[in-house]
Amino acid sequence: MLKTYHGSCHCGAVRYEADIDLQAETHRCNCSFCAKARNWGATIKPSAFRQLAGEDALTEYTFNSRSARHLFCKHCGGRPFSRGDVPEIGGAYVSVNIACIDDISQEELGRLPVKYMNGRDNDWWHAPAHTAHL
Repeated sequence: MLKTYHGSCHCGAVRYEADIDLQAETHRCNCSFCAKARNWGATIKPSAFRQLAGEDALTEYTFNSRSARHLFCKHCGGRPFSRGDVPEIGGAYVSVNIACIDDISQEELGRLPVKYMNGRDNDWWHAPAHTAHL
């Protein structure tokens, strides 16, 4: 079910709202970046995302193909969302960090469906053999 969620970085300088169907899918990946960051995201179209504050507080990190802009707050280091454009997954996107959603209960978090992706082996469409650590 589509719902509007609100989120922020740790210090609150970066704030957003996003229309997300968290029951449709969330994702975790074992690529070199996501595994180290313990990333848990939900990918949405840019039109479903509204940044409310903190564009000037964001800095970014990109690597490899530079198709993903990994954004973080320059004050607290929080990573509330990232932006990118990958034609294979439908073009432009925003990936909301589930851990940075402010108005979601622990019970709801525990029930979210998770799709695992094997980015480490560049086999994005299949789950890796080991996922418990993700």
